[in-house]
Amino acid sequence: MFPISPHRRDCAAKQQERQRQLDALPDSFSEGCTEHDNRVLDLSLRELVHDHEAGTLSTSAILQAYGKKLVSAQKATNCLAAVLLEESMSSKSPTRSGHKSSTPEPARLLSGVLVSIKDCIEVEGYDTTIGYSSRTNKPSTSSAAIVRLLRDAGAIIHAKTTTPPGLIGLETSSDLFGRTSNPYNATFVSGASTGGGAALLASRGSLIEIGTDIGGSVRWPAHCCGIYGMRSTIGRFPSLGALPPLPGLEFVGTSCSPMARRLEDLEEFWKRVVDMNPWNYDYTCVPLPWRTVDLEDRKLRWGVVWEDGIMPPSPACRRALETVLNALKKQGHEVINFTPPPIAEAFCVGLQLCFSDAGAGCFKPLRKDEKVDPAMSASKSLLEMPLFVKKLLAMFTRSLTGDDVSASFTESLHTKTAAEERALVVARDQYRAQWYDAWEAEGLDFVLTVPHPMPAIPTGTAEKVTLISAALTMICNIVDCVAGVLPVTLVNKDLDALPRDFQKSDEFKQMGAIGKGAYSIYDADAMHGLPVGVQVIGRRFEEERVLQAMKVVEHALEECGKKFTPRVF
Repeated sequence: MFPISPHRRDCAAKQQERQRQLDALPDSFSEGCTEHDNRVLDLSLRELVHDHEAGTLSTSAILQAYGKKLVSAQKATNCLAAVLLEESMSSKSPTRSGHKSSTPEPARLLSGVLVSIKDCIEVEGYDTTIGYSSRTNKPSTSSAAIVRLLRDAGAIIHAKTTTPPGLIGLETSSDLFGRTSNPYNATFVSGASTGGGAALLASRGSLIEIGTDIGGSVRWPAHCCGIYGMRSTIGRFPSLGALPPLPGLEFVGTSCSPMARRLEDLEEFWKRVVDMNPWNYDYTCVPLPWRTVDLEDRKLRWGVVWEDGIMPPSPACRRALETVLNALKKQGHEVINFTPPPIAEAFCVGLQLCFSDAGAGCFKPLRKDEKVDPAMSASKSLLEMPLFVKKLLAMFTRSLTGDDVSASFTESLHTKTAAEERALVVARDQYRAQWYDAWEAEGLDFVLTVPHPMPAIPTGTAEKVTLISAALTMICNIVDCVAGVLPVTLVNKDLDALPRDFQKSDEFKQMGAIGKGAYSIYDADAMHGLPVGVQVIGRRFEEERVLQAMKVVEHALEECGKKFTPRVF
């Protein structure tokens, strides 16, 4: 008999611990939802807080309704890293009972709101693993700023959600927790790296998820699972205590960002968090109060970016974007094509900054027999390849295929000297200036893009799609602007199929290796019924305006009879 490895031992122990947490829940949580449970689940955030503060809705009723959905979501999608519900139900829980007392308590802005937290965000007494088995059995000694703020506001932290190792990848899967699947189709991914939170939200197991976003980690899962998410400007949302995938990286910052099942809940949550003065919890937060914005009667100027210079959007994603543009035009808005500075070039700069240590920061915690996301694995192989081999490979790629984009990424990802790193920061800052100059020159209010060229991809295919497919989300992190994603439609096997013999077409032949790899897994028949979203981009510190812009888009779709209807799980 061979001894079990520490990696496998710790993975087994962590999964057993999670199962014990689930087994400790009341038997009623494994039953179907009652009519009353469904009424609780249908309450908006504003309504739930009002009823909980008024004493007409108890904490136990909220926990039971959402607890049932949490249990069923875990069974269907494997989205949980840890279950905190037992703590929430105990007398030690810092939540209100839901019953009035003789001594009135001050109103709490998020009273009774169920919030799930991405595994990388510290909660005192619980592991913050970031998907690595080497980080188990090391419970955090303090809670992140957002956790402390939420509890002071009366919210209930009831779960931590799964991530891929190092928060890097297109699929949320790890040896530690297993694979998280898409609620709409279990053979497809839920996105990454906030894939667990997106799956839980779409399954109605939470009202709000707190994720993090360094390259689309909130927006790609929102796109995959048919929910709402918005990446905030660095410094607007409390992020202290959210462990980054790349420790010490400041060149492309990580922002904590919330997600929700309904746009009204996302906006209301944002407002109430800012009204809690988050700068008193996190010194990195800018003391900027919430500002009321009304775009209802304004005719706006929208710029559309059709593709990133790496690959064109798939038929399903293009149709979603076209649907939004047509709806806006019918409402009298102006829509123009917007050509920003080359996105692929800036994305290459951003990746080099993220991996300026050749990935040592995210690969070092991996144990010998620990598996990672196929896209991360492919990146690891490239990063560890000798530089002279990468140079030769890039040269042959250019000479034989003319694929300059693939060649540029191949030869650029290597360990950087301090001088090279500083030069990249200069290049990033120059691009930021060019981006905003181009925006200003066109007089734009907002920019629209697809969140990703593909809908949710089949599990295990991330190596073909690659991390380089994430340019349209990561560009927002590079320029540090606000960007939100909202669901628009579902993949339709008849409307979104590729033309027959597409791989023989000139369009396919003109794609580089990255685009061809991604398109090799696109199948409208298999993807039928998966959600598809659009991305709304605004300026820095314009969270209020972007949320309003998302409402304008949703209203325009509703007026055209095209409003997205999520599946009820």
